[in-house]
Order: sequence, then C-alpha cells, then structure tokens
Amino acid sequence: MVTHVPAEAPGDERGALLAFVEAQRGAIRRSVLGLTEEQAASRPAASELSLSGLLKHAAEMELNWLRMAQQRPNERERSVEDRADSFRLVEGETIPQTLEFWAKVAAETESFIRNDVDSMNNTFPLPPAPWFPEDERCSMRWLLVHLVEETARHAGHADLLREALDGRKALDLVMEEAGYPGRS
Repeated sequence: MVTHVPAEAPGDERGALLAFVEAQRGAIRRSVLGLTEEQAASRPAASELSLSGLLKHAAEMELNWLRMAQQRPNERERSVEDRADSFRLVEGETIPQTLEFWAKVAAETESFIRNDVDSMNNTFPLPPAPWFPEDERCSMRWLLVHLVEETARHAGHADLLREALDGRKALDLVMEEAGYPGRS
C-alpha cells in the first residue's frame, strides 16, 4: 500500500521521483514489522519468495542500478552461481543488518541524484545482457521511474506474503508503524 507521497516543490522532479521510490521502499520495510527472523524467512505461498528475501533483493537491486548509473563496479554483484542468494538471507545475515544496508543504499541514491547528477537527462549505458537492447542508454529520470516500478512490484509481493503469513494487511502495518491507537 502506498502512503501519501507529498507533492514536490514546483519543478522539483528529482524530489518527486525520490519520494515515490521511498514510499515503495517503506512498503517493503513495513512488511517485516513485528516478525521474527524465522517468520520473515518463511514461504507461506507456493512461491520461493520470503519477506526477508524480498527485503534483501530490493536493497541489492537498488544498489545494482545505482552502480550502473554511477558507472562504478557493484561490490555485491551476483554471479549465476549465487544469484538465488539475493532472494534469501544467508548465514549471519539478519533483518536489522539488511534494513541498515538498504538505508545506506537509499541515502547514497538520494545523494547521487541530488548532488552528482547535473541533469535528469544524463544517461548511462546498460550492460550487455539478453534482456537489454544492444548499446542502450538510460536517463537518470528513467532510472528513478524504474526504481519505483521495480520496488513497487516487490512491495506487492510483500503485501501478499505478509497477508498469507499472518493475515496482516498493508494498511494495518501502516497504522501500526504510525502508532495509530488500537493497532498492534
């Protein structure tokens, strides 16, 4: 569930897009609210997805796109052999550590867009891959819209998993996080 995203200041395209990315991040973060590590790692549906795995994947996905836009190597780049580990917490990883990692990535994304990008029309190359057109470039605007799209897709998955796990709906979690009376 998307909470209200405040209107940007006139002409603040960056701020508006960053606010929508953050709203979708919040939906995924809330999906693990009040759960144990074991509950968040469980798979209450036929899918292999878990809430903690979605949390980790969303954080690593954002880092991957950020590094592509920055044209820097991704320190958490996955290989074919360990790609599945981006969808689950592995030995020693915890939800608090994953949330802290994602908060750092989010802060770096915001700083990069606000301070290092001269124009939202600036582009970066996509890497060679069968799913990308050859020699394709994307703008910073496209990057942020794509982060909204990708994060929202996973927020929807998280909503379904959480409701299947314990019946809690997205609005329940929004109200709980806000400390709304009568919710726990």
